[in-house]
Amino acid sequence: MNNRVALLILAALLAPALSYGQTDEIQVYDGALADQGKFNLTLHNNFTPRGSNVPAFPGALVTDKLLNGVPEWAYGVTKWFELGLYMPLYSVAKDQGAVLNGFKIRTLFAVPRADERQFFYGVNFEFSYNAKHWDPKRFTSEIRPIIGWHFHSVDVILNPILDTSYNGVSNLDFAPATRVAHNINQKWAVGLEEYGDYGPLHQFHSTRDQSHQLYLVVDRRSKIMDVEAGVGFGLTAGSDKLTLKLILSRDLN
Repeated sequence: MNNRVALLILAALLAPALSYGQTDEIQVYDGALADQGKFNLTLHNNFTPRGSNVPAFPGALVTDKLLNGVPEWAYGVTKWFELGLYMPLYSVAKDQGAVLNGFKIRTLFAVPRADERQFFYGVNFEFSYNAKHWDPKRFTSEIRPIIGWHFHSVDVILNPILDTSYNGVSNLDFAPATRVAHNINQKWAVGLEEYGDYGPLHQFHSTRDQSHQLYLVVDRRSKIMDVEAGVGFGLTAGSDKLTLKLILSRDLN
């Protein structure tokens, strides 16, 4: 048995205890849709000043000092359907420089004018083509239900996300995202967001090996551009210790 084969076998044995954790988008979906016939551009960037130096799988980018980002292009097809494209997905790694990670297609279905309803809901589907250093599977997908409530100035939003590599229902990975925010006024909001990765449905990882990050976030809405900035703190040994995120969004027409 050569060293390469031994390494692949070891990676397979350790896979249940490792979170792949490569992230280009750190966001809780609130059911907002681009207006029908409108294009929207959102720029996602996140940087991990204190991450892991251990690759999640052989050949993976390590998250320490890693910058990830992607432009998200969206188009409002109907009042309840938005089509999106993430391209190009990119990273700048401390040892490898700039690399491309693939692309994603997104289909978002949500109740119209979710921001005006006390209870709102929707579902988002993403289909990804991945570079080998980004994910061990070339093709993956995400199913993201959206459930939320607007209680006067307080928002509570749940995204019970399921990730799949097309290897069976029991292997769906449960990676929920949650947001609780206070809207100070029509322009400013502050909140807490939690992003977790429990592992496959058939057997969650141990608490130590799960990924959980708590973010402090600030939102600024304006006619020119919407801005969301946040700082995330790892809550478990399997989490990156410190991550910064910045999201910039505006309509193009």
